[in-house]
Amino acid sequence: MRKLTKKIAAVVLSAAMVGGVFAGCSATKDNNEGAEKKTSYKIGICQLVQHTALDAATKGFEDKLKELGEADGITFEFDYQNASNDSANCTTIANKFVSSGYDLIMANATPALQACTTATAASQIPVVGTSVTDYAAALDIDMGPTDATGINVTGTSDLAPLDKQADQIMELFPETKKVGVIFCSAETNSKPQADGVKKALEAKGVTCEYFAFSDSNDISAVAKKAASEVDVIYIPTDNTAASNGAVIDDACSNANVPIIAGEEGIFTNTRAVATLSISYYALGETTAQMAYDILVNGKNPAEMNIQQTDGLTYKYNSEQAKKFKANIPDGYEEATTAEATTEE
Repeated sequence: MRKLTKKIAAVVLSAAMVGGVFAGCSATKDNNEGAEKKTSYKIGICQLVQHTALDAATKGFEDKLKELGEADGITFEFDYQNASNDSANCTTIANKFVSSGYDLIMANATPALQACTTATAASQIPVVGTSVTDYAAALDIDMGPTDATGINVTGTSDLAPLDKQADQIMELFPETKKVGVIFCSAETNSKPQADGVKKALEAKGVTCEYFAFSDSNDISAVAKKAASEVDVIYIPTDNTAASNGAVIDDACSNANVPIIAGEEGIFTNTRAVATLSISYYALGETTAQMAYDILVNGKNPAEMNIQQTDGLTYKYNSEQAKKFKANIPDGYEEATTAEATTEE
Protein backbone atom coordinates (compact mmCIF):
# COMPACT_ATOMS: atom_id res chain seq x y z
CA MET A 1 0.00 0.00 0.00
CA ARG A 2 2.74 2.46 0.92
CA LYS A 3 4.70 1.91 -2.33
CA LEU A 4 1.53 2.08 -4.38
CA THR A 5 0.42 5.29 -2.68
CA LYS A 6 3.82 6.85 -3.26
CA LYS A 7 3.56 6.08 -6.98
CA ILE A 8 0.10 7.61 -7.05
CA ALA A 9 1.38 10.75 -5.36
CA ALA A 10 4.21 11.04 -7.89
CA VAL A 11 1.83 10.73 -10.83
CA VAL A 12 -0.55 13.33 -9.42
CA LEU A 13 2.25 15.74 -8.62
CA SER A 14 3.61 15.42 -12.17
CA ALA A 15 0.19 16.11 -13.60
CA ALA A 16 -0.18 19.20 -11.44
CA MET A 17 3.21 20.53 -12.56
CA VAL A 18 2.19 20.42 -16.23
CA GLY A 19 -0.98 22.31 -15.51
CA GLY A 20 -3.43 19.48 -14.99
CA VAL A 21 -6.73 20.33 -13.39
CA PHE A 22 -8.42 18.27 -10.66
CA ALA A 23 -11.08 16.89 -12.97
CA GLY A 24 -13.04 15.25 -10.20
CA CYS A 25 -13.31 18.35 -8.07
CA SER A 26 -16.76 19.60 -9.00
CA ALA A 27 -16.37 22.62 -6.76
CA THR A 28 -13.52 23.92 -8.91
CA LYS A 29 -15.67 23.58 -12.00
CA ASP A 30 -18.68 25.15 -10.39
CA ASN A 31 -16.75 28.17 -9.20
CA ASN A 32 -15.40 29.02 -12.63
CA GLU A 33 -16.65 32.33 -13.93
CA GLY A 34 -20.02 31.95 -15.60
CA ALA A 35 -20.69 28.50 -14.21
CA GLU A 36 -23.83 27.86 -12.20
CA LYS A 37 -23.01 27.02 -8.59
CA LYS A 38 -24.31 23.76 -7.18
CA THR A 39 -26.68 23.79 -4.24
CA SER A 40 -26.50 20.09 -3.40
CA TYR A 41 -23.53 17.77 -2.88
CA LYS A 42 -23.10 14.04 -2.29
CA ILE A 43 -20.42 13.02 0.20
CA GLY A 44 -19.20 9.52 0.93
CA ILE A 45 -17.96 8.79 4.45
CA CYS A 46 -15.64 5.81 4.87
CA GLN A 47 -15.12 5.13 8.59
CA LEU A 48 -12.72 2.36 9.55
CA VAL A 49 -14.59 1.08 12.59
CA GLN A 50 -17.29 2.13 15.02
CA HIS A 51 -15.94 3.45 18.30
CA THR A 52 -16.29 6.58 20.41
CA ALA A 53 -13.58 8.77 18.88
CA LEU A 54 -14.26 8.04 15.22
CA ASP A 55 -18.02 8.29 15.77
CA ALA A 56 -17.54 11.73 17.33
CA ALA A 57 -15.43 12.90 14.38
CA THR A 58 -18.06 11.76 11.89
CA LYS A 59 -20.85 13.45 13.86
CA GLY A 60 -18.89 16.69 14.11
CA PHE A 61 -18.26 16.54 10.36
CA GLU A 62 -21.91 16.02 9.45
CA ASP A 63 -23.28 18.52 11.96
CA LYS A 64 -20.91 21.29 10.89
CA LEU A 65 -21.49 20.79 7.17
CA LYS A 66 -25.25 20.91 7.72
CA GLU A 67 -24.84 24.12 9.71
CA LEU A 68 -22.63 25.72 7.06
CA GLY A 69 -24.96 24.61 4.29
CA GLU A 70 -28.10 25.94 5.93
CA ALA A 71 -26.55 29.39 6.13
CA ASP A 72 -25.97 29.43 2.35
CA GLY A 73 -28.96 27.42 1.15
CA ILE A 74 -26.82 24.36 0.33
CA THR A 75 -27.68 20.75 1.18
CA PHE A 76 -25.38 17.77 1.71
CA GLU A 77 -26.30 14.13 1.25
CA PHE A 78 -24.11 11.73 3.28
CA ASP A 79 -23.46 8.08 2.49
CA TYR A 80 -21.94 6.69 5.71
CA GLN A 81 -20.18 3.33 5.44
CA ASN A 82 -18.48 1.44 8.29
CA ALA A 83 -15.59 -0.81 7.22
CA SER A 84 -15.74 -2.94 10.40
CA ASN A 85 -12.00 -2.50 10.98
CA ASP A 86 -11.13 -4.22 7.71
CA SER A 87 -8.81 -2.50 5.21
CA ALA A 88 -10.23 -4.57 2.37
CA ASN A 89 -13.68 -3.21 3.18
CA CYS A 90 -12.24 0.32 3.05
CA THR A 91 -11.09 -0.36 -0.51
CA THR A 92 -14.51 -1.70 -1.53
CA ILE A 93 -16.26 1.29 0.00
CA ALA A 94 -13.87 3.80 -1.58
CA ASN A 95 -14.28 2.25 -5.03
CA LYS A 96 -18.06 2.39 -4.65
CA PHE A 97 -17.90 6.09 -3.82
CA VAL A 98 -15.76 6.75 -6.88
CA SER A 99 -18.00 4.75 -9.24
CA SER A 100 -21.00 6.66 -7.86
CA GLY A 101 -19.36 9.94 -8.78
CA TYR A 102 -19.59 11.52 -5.34
CA ASP A 103 -18.44 15.11 -5.00
CA LEU A 104 -16.11 14.45 -2.06
CA ILE A 105 -15.04 11.61 0.22
CA MET A 106 -14.36 11.89 3.94
CA ALA A 107 -11.94 9.21 5.15
CA ASN A 108 -12.10 8.56 8.89
CA ALA A 109 -8.86 6.90 10.14
CA THR A 110 -5.63 5.98 8.37
CA PRO A 111 -6.61 2.75 6.52
CA ALA A 112 -9.69 4.56 5.20
CA LEU A 113 -7.51 7.46 4.02
CA GLN A 114 -5.09 5.11 2.27
CA ALA A 115 -7.89 3.26 0.49
CA CYS A 116 -9.63 6.47 -0.60
CA THR A 117 -6.37 8.01 -1.82
CA THR A 118 -5.69 4.98 -4.02
CA ALA A 119 -9.26 4.79 -5.29
CA THR A 120 -9.36 8.46 -6.34
CA ALA A 121 -5.96 8.54 -8.07
CA ALA A 122 -7.54 8.63 -11.53
CA SER A 123 -10.76 10.55 -10.88
CA GLN A 124 -9.15 13.08 -8.52
CA ILE A 125 -12.31 13.29 -6.42
CA PRO A 126 -11.22 15.32 -3.39
CA VAL A 127 -10.55 13.42 -0.17
CA VAL A 128 -10.55 14.94 3.31
CA GLY A 129 -9.16 12.78 6.08
CA THR A 130 -9.75 12.91 9.80
CA SER A 131 -8.56 10.94 12.84
CA VAL A 132 -5.24 10.50 11.04
CA THR A 133 -2.10 11.10 13.09
CA ASP A 134 0.64 11.39 10.47
CA TYR A 135 -0.20 12.05 6.80
CA ALA A 136 3.43 11.70 5.71
CA ALA A 137 3.61 8.17 7.11
CA ALA A 138 0.10 7.24 6.00
CA LEU A 139 0.62 8.38 2.39
CA ASP A 140 4.38 7.82 2.16
CA ILE A 141 4.87 11.44 1.11
CA ASP A 142 7.82 13.62 2.09
CA MET A 143 6.04 16.43 3.94
CA GLY A 144 5.92 18.19 7.29
CA PRO A 145 3.20 17.38 9.85
CA THR A 146 1.00 20.28 8.76
CA ASP A 147 2.13 20.76 5.15
CA ALA A 148 -0.13 20.33 2.14
CA THR A 149 0.07 16.88 0.53
CA GLY A 150 0.35 18.15 -3.04
CA ILE A 151 -2.30 15.68 -4.21
CA ASN A 152 -6.10 15.55 -4.06
CA VAL A 153 -5.98 14.80 -0.33
CA THR A 154 -6.10 17.05 2.71
CA GLY A 155 -7.62 16.85 6.18
CA THR A 156 -7.05 17.01 9.91
CA SER A 157 -4.60 15.32 12.26
CA ASP A 158 -5.51 13.89 15.66
CA LEU A 159 -1.97 14.01 17.02
CA ALA A 160 -2.03 15.04 20.67
CA PRO A 161 1.05 16.60 22.33
CA LEU A 162 3.02 13.46 23.17
CA ASP A 163 5.43 15.24 25.52
CA LYS A 164 2.46 16.45 27.58
CA GLN A 165 1.04 12.93 27.69
CA ALA A 166 4.39 11.72 29.04
CA ASP A 167 4.27 14.53 31.61
CA GLN A 168 0.77 13.39 32.56
CA ILE A 169 1.97 9.88 33.36
CA MET A 170 4.63 11.19 35.71
CA GLU A 171 2.34 13.79 37.31
CA LEU A 172 -0.22 11.16 38.18
CA PHE A 173 2.28 8.44 39.14
CA PRO A 174 5.57 10.13 40.10
CA GLU A 175 7.13 6.87 41.37
CA THR A 176 6.85 5.21 37.96
CA LYS A 177 9.99 3.39 36.83
CA LYS A 178 8.72 1.47 33.79
CA VAL A 179 5.92 2.25 31.34
CA GLY A 180 4.49 -0.24 28.86
CA VAL A 181 3.04 1.01 25.58
CA ILE A 182 0.34 -1.20 24.04
CA PHE A 183 -0.55 -0.71 20.38
CA CYS A 184 -1.41 -2.51 17.15
CA SER A 185 1.61 -3.09 14.91
CA ALA A 186 -0.66 -3.07 11.84
CA GLU A 187 -1.73 0.56 12.41
CA THR A 188 0.64 2.96 10.66
CA ASN A 189 0.22 5.85 13.07
CA SER A 190 0.50 4.03 16.39
CA LYS A 191 4.25 3.40 16.38
CA PRO A 192 5.22 7.09 15.82
CA GLN A 193 3.10 8.01 18.85
CA ALA A 194 4.76 5.30 20.90
CA ASP A 195 8.15 6.60 19.80
CA GLY A 196 7.27 10.15 20.84
CA VAL A 197 6.10 9.15 24.31
CA LYS A 198 9.07 6.83 24.79
CA LYS A 199 11.52 9.61 23.91
CA ALA A 200 9.86 11.99 26.38
CA LEU A 201 9.76 9.38 29.16
CA GLU A 202 13.36 8.28 28.69
CA ALA A 203 14.42 11.93 28.95
CA LYS A 204 12.93 11.77 32.45
CA GLY A 205 14.90 8.63 33.28
CA VAL A 206 11.91 6.29 32.90
CA THR A 207 12.15 2.97 31.05
CA CYS A 208 9.60 2.51 28.28
CA GLU A 209 8.89 -0.83 26.59
CA TYR A 210 6.66 -1.64 23.63
CA PHE A 211 4.03 -4.39 23.67
CA ALA A 212 2.63 -4.67 20.16
CA PHE A 213 -0.16 -6.95 18.98
CA SER A 214 -0.86 -7.77 15.33
CA ASP A 215 -4.65 -7.96 15.55
CA SER A 216 -7.50 -8.43 18.01
CA ASN A 217 -6.73 -12.13 18.42
CA ASP A 218 -3.57 -11.56 20.44
CA ILE A 219 -4.55 -8.48 22.43
CA SER A 220 -5.36 -10.43 25.58
CA ALA A 221 -2.02 -12.26 25.70
CA VAL A 222 -0.04 -9.09 24.94
CA ALA A 223 -1.96 -7.03 27.51
CA LYS A 224 -1.45 -9.65 30.21
CA LYS A 225 2.27 -9.79 29.51
CA ALA A 226 2.57 -6.00 29.58
CA ALA A 227 0.60 -5.68 32.81
CA SER A 228 2.85 -8.24 34.50
CA GLU A 229 6.03 -6.32 33.69
CA VAL A 230 5.39 -2.58 34.08
CA ASP A 231 4.15 0.06 36.53
CA VAL A 232 1.84 1.95 34.14
CA ILE A 233 0.27 1.15 30.77
CA TYR A 234 0.01 3.86 28.10
CA ILE A 235 -2.19 3.37 25.01
CA PRO A 236 -1.78 5.82 22.10
CA THR A 237 -4.53 6.67 19.63
CA ASP A 238 -5.12 3.22 18.17
CA ASN A 239 -8.36 2.01 16.59
CA THR A 240 -7.90 -1.68 17.34
CA ALA A 241 -7.04 -0.97 20.98
CA ALA A 242 -10.04 1.32 21.28
CA SER A 243 -12.36 -1.33 19.87
CA ASN A 244 -11.03 -3.93 22.31
CA GLY A 245 -10.70 -1.75 25.40
CA ALA A 246 -12.49 -4.15 27.71
CA VAL A 247 -9.90 -6.85 27.01
CA ILE A 248 -7.02 -4.54 27.94
CA ASP A 249 -8.92 -3.28 30.98
CA ASP A 250 -9.46 -6.84 32.21
CA ALA A 251 -5.76 -7.69 31.94
CA CYS A 252 -4.64 -4.52 33.70
CA SER A 253 -7.30 -4.70 36.41
CA ASN A 254 -6.30 -8.25 37.29
CA ALA A 255 -2.66 -7.19 37.54
CA ASN A 256 -3.56 -3.99 39.43
CA VAL A 257 -1.81 -1.77 36.86
CA PRO A 258 -3.23 1.66 35.90
CA ILE A 259 -3.88 2.78 32.31
CA ILE A 260 -3.28 6.21 30.80
CA ALA A 261 -5.13 6.71 27.49
CA GLY A 262 -4.10 8.72 24.45
CA GLU A 263 -7.68 9.72 23.62
CA GLU A 264 -11.18 9.79 25.10
CA GLY A 265 -12.52 6.68 23.39
CA ILE A 266 -9.76 4.51 24.82
CA PHE A 267 -10.12 6.29 28.16
CA THR A 268 -13.78 5.25 28.28
CA ASN A 269 -13.43 1.74 26.92
CA THR A 270 -10.47 0.72 29.10
CA ARG A 271 -11.59 2.50 32.28
CA ALA A 272 -8.26 4.31 32.22
CA VAL A 273 -7.28 6.54 35.11
CA ALA A 274 -6.89 9.60 32.90
CA THR A 275 -6.40 11.01 29.42
CA LEU A 276 -5.12 14.11 27.70
CA SER A 277 -7.22 14.08 24.55
CA ILE A 278 -8.26 16.25 21.69
CA SER A 279 -11.97 16.66 20.98
CA TYR A 280 -12.79 14.38 18.06
CA TYR A 281 -16.09 16.16 17.57
CA ALA A 282 -14.20 19.44 17.15
CA LEU A 283 -11.77 17.67 14.81
CA GLY A 284 -14.73 16.60 12.68
CA GLU A 285 -15.99 20.17 12.61
CA THR A 286 -12.62 21.43 11.38
CA THR A 287 -12.65 18.73 8.70
CA ALA A 288 -16.11 19.86 7.64
CA GLN A 289 -14.95 23.44 7.17
CA MET A 290 -12.17 22.18 4.91
CA ALA A 291 -14.66 20.13 2.90
CA TYR A 292 -16.93 23.16 2.57
CA ASP A 293 -14.04 25.28 1.35
CA ILE A 294 -13.28 22.70 -1.32
CA LEU A 295 -16.83 22.11 -2.52
CA VAL A 296 -18.36 25.56 -2.18
CA ASN A 297 -15.44 27.98 -2.13
CA GLY A 298 -13.37 26.24 -4.80
CA LYS A 299 -10.21 25.61 -2.79
CA ASN A 300 -7.71 23.08 -4.09
CA PRO A 301 -7.11 20.22 -1.61
CA ALA A 302 -3.56 19.80 -2.92
CA GLU A 303 -2.72 23.26 -1.59
CA MET A 304 -4.54 23.08 1.78
CA ASN A 305 -2.37 22.47 4.83
CA ILE A 306 -3.18 19.63 7.21
CA GLN A 307 -4.96 21.13 10.22
CA GLN A 308 -5.19 20.27 13.90
CA THR A 309 -7.64 21.24 16.62
CA ASP A 310 -6.55 23.38 19.57
CA GLY A 311 -9.00 21.90 22.04
CA LEU A 312 -7.33 19.65 24.64
CA THR A 313 -9.10 18.04 27.56
CA TYR A 314 -7.64 16.54 30.73
CA LYS A 315 -10.07 13.97 32.11
CA TYR A 316 -9.91 11.47 34.94
CA ASN A 317 -11.96 8.58 36.26
CA SER A 318 -12.41 9.28 39.98
CA GLU A 319 -13.04 5.63 40.86
CA GLN A 320 -9.88 4.46 39.11
CA ALA A 321 -7.86 7.40 40.40
CA LYS A 322 -8.79 6.45 43.95
CA LYS A 323 -8.06 2.77 43.35
CA PHE A 324 -4.55 3.48 42.05
CA LYS A 325 -3.85 6.45 44.36
CA ALA A 326 -3.25 8.76 41.43
CA ASN A 327 -2.06 12.30 42.14
CA ILE A 328 -4.70 14.27 40.16
CA PRO A 329 -3.54 17.89 39.59
CA ASP A 330 -5.84 20.90 39.32
CA GLY A 331 -7.44 21.44 35.94
CA TYR A 332 -8.65 17.89 35.37
CA GLU A 333 -12.29 17.26 34.44
CA GLU A 334 -13.99 14.37 36.21
CA ALA A 335 -15.61 11.94 33.78
CA THR A 336 -19.34 11.44 34.05
CA THR A 337 -20.70 8.10 35.23
CA ALA A 338 -21.42 7.04 31.63
CA GLU A 339 -17.94 7.99 30.46
CA ALA A 340 -16.28 6.25 33.36
CA THR A 341 -18.08 2.97 32.77
CA THR A 342 -16.72 0.37 30.39
CA GLU A 343 -18.92 0.06 27.31
CA GLU A 344 -20.05 -3.48 26.57
